Amino acid sequence: MTAAETTAAAVSPDDERALANVLTDAHFPELPSFQRGKVRDSYDLDDGRRVMIATDRQSAFDKVLAAVPFKGQVLTQTARYWFDETADICPNHVIEYPHPNVIISKRLDMLPVEMVIRDYLTGSTETSIWPMYERGERVLYGHTFEDGLIKSQKLPKTIITPTTKGMDGDHDRPITAEEIVEQGLLTRALWDELAEKTLAVFARGRELAAKRGLILVDTKFEFGLDEDGRVVLADEILTPDSSRYWLAATYDDALANGTAPNSLDKEFLRLWINARCDPYKDPIPEIPAETLIEFGGKYISLFETVTGRQFVKPDVDRPLRDQIRDALAQALPGYF
Repeated sequence: MTAAETTAAAVSPDDERALANVLTDAHFPELPSFQRGKVRDSYDLDDGRRVMIATDRQSAFDKVLAAVPFKGQVLTQTARYWFDETADICPNHVIEYPHPNVIISKRLDMLPVEMVIRDYLTGSTETSIWPMYERGERVLYGHTFEDGLIKSQKLPKTIITPTTKGMDGDHDRPITAEEIVEQGLLTRALWDELAEKTLAVFARGRELAAKRGLILVDTKFEFGLDEDGRVVLADEILTPDSSRYWLAATYDDALANGTAPNSLDKEFLRLWINARCDPYKDPIPEIPAETLIEFGGKYISLFETVTGRQFVKPDVDRPLRDQIRDALAQALPGYF
């Protein structure tokens, strides 16, 4: 059997329809101030609202690599669950959800630091603490690590390892809390507030994930200031794109055997790529259809496990872009 025949055998007709209906472009010229990110297409409206559309584009290692069926919907609906569950800890930017892929939010003055928070010694990117530790570094983001630790080991305490954008605006740059204050990126009071809210939201996520048989390993949060100067959670929170989740039942055996615990997050794709090339030096191979389907299934499983709700797929026989445009026209009739 040829590789093409193997792929065809592994992908069902329903999967083929889903792959044919992924959302890769959410540019609607009727809306102003279009901005394209790796995953989200956004618009700034004249009245101070911001429209964020989660596409199915999949990024890893600072590159857009493919499109994963239902991914944008999973991200938005997972974030919605967590925004609701943490609103008592920190306000968030959401105003409404006109479509499962779309958030209409407040436009914020975004703060120039990503709050990355970790409970375990792991990761596969250059700014993750395990690759840094494996290279022999022992002071990471201002935290001192002892010798003899192993991958996936639980840290003695939860740590914050912030990053900020490099000069080219493309790559996250490790930084310490002291450097953030010294460089004037944040005041000490604002850093302390962000750290407090980061720890509290992470603790809520860890608690609720544990009740669902999941380990919340690490995540990142982005914050902004609203028109009153309040700290507000923005972008996405505790999604499989921004977080690492392990199946708790697989952790002990994996740690004992030196293997990775089973995960329901973006790490699946990172590991698939790392097994085939050096993503920072080599061309990244094309991702097979069956791998994209498996990856999408993990994201759906994460949503259902976290929320306890069934994932409702959109109509794959009608272009998803058209469905989103209709929802936007209804929510924002002045623009359509």
